[in-house]
This record gives sequence, structure tokens and C-alpha cells, in this order.
Amino acid sequence: MVAEQGGPEDQKPQSDEARSAFVPPEGVGKSATPSEDDHPTSEFAIPAGLTPETPGAGSASGSGSGSGSDTIGSAFAPPRTHGAKQSPPAFTPAHGIPMVQLTKEAPWQDRMRTMLRMPVAERPAPEPVQKPDEAGPAVPRVLDLTLRIGELLLAGGEGAEDVEAAMFAVTRSYGLDRCEPTVTFTLLSISHQPSLIDDPVTASRTVRRRGTDYTRLAAVFRLVDDITTEDVEVSLEEAYRRLAEIRRNRHPYPGWVLTLAGGGLAGAASVLVGGNALVFVVAAAGAMLGDRLAWLFAGRGMPEFYQFVVAAMPPAAIGVALTLTHSTGIRPSAVITGGLFALLPGRALVAGVQDGLTGYYITAAARLLEVMYFFIAIVTGVLLVLYLGVQLGAQLNPEERFVAHDRPVVQILASMALCFAFAILLQQERSTVLAVTLNGGVAWVIYGAMARTAGISPVAATAVAAGLVGLFGQLFSRYRYTSSLPFITAAIGPLLPGSATYFGLLGVAQNELDRGLASLSTAVATALAIAIGVNLGSEISRLFMRVPGAVGGANRRAAKRTRGF
Repeated sequence: MVAEQGGPEDQKPQSDEARSAFVPPEGVGKSATPSEDDHPTSEFAIPAGLTPETPGAGSASGSGSGSGSDTIGSAFAPPRTHGAKQSPPAFTPAHGIPMVQLTKEAPWQDRMRTMLRMPVAERPAPEPVQKPDEAGPAVPRVLDLTLRIGELLLAGGEGAEDVEAAMFAVTRSYGLDRCEPTVTFTLLSISHQPSLIDDPVTASRTVRRRGTDYTRLAAVFRLVDDITTEDVEVSLEEAYRRLAEIRRNRHPYPGWVLTLAGGGLAGAASVLVGGNALVFVVAAAGAMLGDRLAWLFAGRGMPEFYQFVVAAMPPAAIGVALTLTHSTGIRPSAVITGGLFALLPGRALVAGVQDGLTGYYITAAARLLEVMYFFIAIVTGVLLVLYLGVQLGAQLNPEERFVAHDRPVVQILASMALCFAFAILLQQERSTVLAVTLNGGVAWVIYGAMARTAGISPVAATAVAAGLVGLFGQLFSRYRYTSSLPFITAAIGPLLPGSATYFGLLGVAQNELDRGLASLSTAVATALAIAIGVNLGSEISRLFMRVPGAVGGANRRAAKRTRGF
């Protein structure tokens, strides 16, 4: 008996390391040892001990059950009222579902904008324009090239919708389907899903610095246009080479030319509001001095806010000095207003409102916040000088704003000179300077005819003139296959509310808040009228173009969003 029970070594309990964590402890119960071929079951499988409910079985209430007991079904089983044979028919329109096929005659901007506004399920399959390698498109390289192109466009001031359209055009041209670009104020990302069962590939890029160079912007648009054209073969290596060449190119105008252009812009703006030749020279000198101070602060790494503060102070200081010295023949208000024209952020304002109207609310909010900071910086610089001048006894006359300046020929020439100088500041191509100058002259003629001759509200006249600027700018850009910004931004220069801004700040400095805030409100309304008018003119121009619609009746879709419900 003792021999059958075994020695003490046989009865020694096993350690935790020698026993599986899933083996039940002694005394609880023994289960069959699973074989090595068993695999874990699906998490959606019905647990052991539950019986799935069959079509003829009773419900959970017990009716229809042979035993009278409740039958518990799977949570993933379809409900009793649903079946593959009894399912309701899918709705199909009487005319059928149209096949989407975009016309290739339309510019790529309109075709890609149409694609972006379509639901993902309705987008047509991409037709690769550029020949990929035998192994297929190099997905990481295509996504990287797309992000680099989008970075240059966004840093150059292009609208979010146009940046997404360009990124979408590049990916589709190289044969990548199911791509979704996303653009915000400082971040670009793009996601590509090779198939419905593969994991998506996502890449992103951050825009660290922004600069105004419309020559570079036009070069990027030409690259995208070549990539989307079947007659031009642009390999990935060639696209990278051209993109690197665009980034390395120097600005078309040196720094001293930009300083002279800033002075010319301020001088032309001073003549536009009633100044003479002497006022032109003084306003130009003040603007150039402010520009050099801003360059000095930029070289020291100061934020752009303080650059605007110091740039706004010299023109205001010169105007106050002329008032204190009782100089005759020079209008201090014209000098200060001319300096403000060179600083007002019209480009950022138009881009911000355009992003908001097209549904990119995050980017629009960021752009408008940037505009607000710049405007506050200008207000701070001018108010400091005006307040000091008032304390010193400067007799600044706010009634000068009501003096009529009926010199149509001189003002038209001044508005064109202002647009010419503005185009230089924006680093535009020389071939576009004449077109934008004429566009700005036409805008000022329309504004003068409505506001001065017909007596229409200046805000309404500004909106109509800005609408024509947007219309002609969009048509020019389609003719040249480039961005519309070089043909629009400089042309709105004469319409900027420099005079209303100055007199509003003067009212605040003289402690007349009602008059000052009313004038500042007029300036804000004028700025919004410019931005909305430019966007509306751009949208109206597309009515005269061939719609990149589809075979079967589908048209270019506008962005549809909530309508109060």
C-alpha cells in the first residue's frame, strides 16, 4: 500500500510557473485538455450553451416555442422583421444613376474642385495622366511631392480650397485613388487608402514660414498644370527637380526695389485722397522709413506684430510734425492715410473671407485672427503717435474727410500707380503687372462713378468694384492657367479703407469715441465688402465657363451644408 501511494516527491504540488494560467485549480473541476490544433473562436461566435433562434422558432416572449421557454438569440442576428428576401427595395431614380465623367476641356482647377465637392462614393476612378512605373505608383513619393506642392501654395497665400484642388490633381494624375487632402492654416495632411481592405497611408506637413512671392506661386501652378496635362510627361524625378528649382529661385525684385515700391504705393494713395505732388513725396518718405524699421525688427527676430507697430509710426509722426509746424500746402491727413494704405492686410483679409465662404471655417478663423492682430498693431502704432501729437497741441482736423476731391483723371492715374507699386511688393511676374494695373484702374472708375457721381453708398460701390476685380481676375487666371491672386490682390489696393481707418483712430485719440468707432465700423464694413465682392465675382465668372459636368446630367456641385436644421 505504501509503495502504491508513491514517495513524497510525487505528491509535491507544482509551482505556478509549471501550471498554465488557464488550467482550473484543483477541486474546482476538470475539463478536457484542448488539443494543439484548436484555435480561439471568433468574438462574434455564439457562446456555448446558447441556441440561435431559427426563423420558425418562438420569440423572446416564449410564444411559438415548443417547450414554452424563452429562446435567447445572438445580439448580432438580424431582427425577425428583416430578411434577405423580404427586405425593402432600394430607391433608384426614374432616370437612373448618372455616370460621372468629367470633361477634360475644363481647367484642372474646376475639375478638381468638382471632385472635392462630390461624395467619395460618386467620384470617378482616376485616369492616370503620368505613366507610373511597372510596379505601380510610388505611394510615399507621390504623397510627399503632393505635400511639398501644397506647402508652397499655402505659404504663398492661396486659399484652402485651391490648395486642396492642387493636391488632389497631383495624386490623381499619378494614379492614386481614394485620396483625401486636408488643409488648415498651418497643417497639411493627405490620406491614401490603396483598397478597401488595406490600411490607409497618411502623411502630413507643417507650414512654418509664410512669404509673399506670386512669381513662385505662378511657377507652382505651371508645374501642377503640366502634371495634369496628358501631352506633357512629368515623371516624379522631373517634378522633384522642378520643385527644387522653384524653391531655390531668388525673388524677382531686390529689397531696395520693394522699399521704393512701398513708398510709391503710399504716395499714390495720398494723391488718391486729395494730396498734391509735395504730399506724394512726404508720404513716400514716411512709408519707406517705416519699411526700413520693419526690416530692422525682422532681422532681430521680432514678431510680425511689432513690425507692423513700428512701420505705422513714421507716417503718423510726419503728419503730426507737419501739423505742429503749420506747414501750408500739405495735408497731414493725406500723408497718414497714404502710410496706412501700404500696411492694411488686404491680401490676408480676402483669403480669410474666401475660406469662410467656401466652408473652411478653421482656416478662415485663423486667417481672420491674423488680420485682426495686424490691424491692432497698426492701430497701436498710429494711436501712440496721434495721442502724443494731441498732447503736444497738434490741431488735427477730422472734418477733412468731408472735403470733395473731384479730380477724376488724376485719381485714375494715382489708382493705377498704386496697383503697379502693389504688384511689385507682391513679387509678381512682370507679364502680369500690366493686367493687374488695368484691372485696378477699372475698379476705381466703377467706384468713382457709383460713389462720387451717382451718390451710392461707398460700401455698396466698393462691393461692386471688388466684384468686377474678382470677375476679371478669375478670367485672366483661366486664360493664363495660373492662380487668380496675382490678378486680384493688387487691384483691390485703391479700394482699401485707409481714410476711414485714419479718421476713426483720430476720433479715438481725441476722445470722441462715438465718431471714432463709427468710422472704424465703416472701415470694417468696407473691408468685408471688398472680400465678399472679390469672392462673388470669382464665383460668377464660373457661370461663363464650360462646366466640368458629367455625362448623364450631373453638374458641378456647390458645397451643401446645414440650413438651420
